[in-house]
Amino acid sequence: MAWEGSTRRQRLPKDWPRIRRRIIRRDGGVCVARYSDGRRCELPGTDVDHIAPGDDHRDENLQLLCPWHHGHKSGSEGGTAAALVRVRIHRPRSTHPALED
Repeated sequence: MAWEGSTRRQRLPKDWPRIRRRIIRRDGGVCVARYSDGRRCELPGTDVDHIAPGDDHRDENLQLLCPWHHGHKSGSEGGTAAALVRVRIHRPRSTHPALED
């Protein structure tokens, strides 16, 4: 489950259902993601997404996405966040034993 272990739901404003309905109406109930050729996705939008991650719940920072585009975007953001805290181990470069003198 996507919400498991997350505090995201508790951080949503109390009027989130009203905000969500407003964004769905504004975006016409259709995903607003664009393909590389500029076409707009035509799948039904079910997920109200924060454009910039965080707790900015203003309409300008919200968009309607289909489950596929939302999952793709969220997965990318999660990978980026994980990379920022990942511990990097620097090991000396080894050479092949045949190349050592």
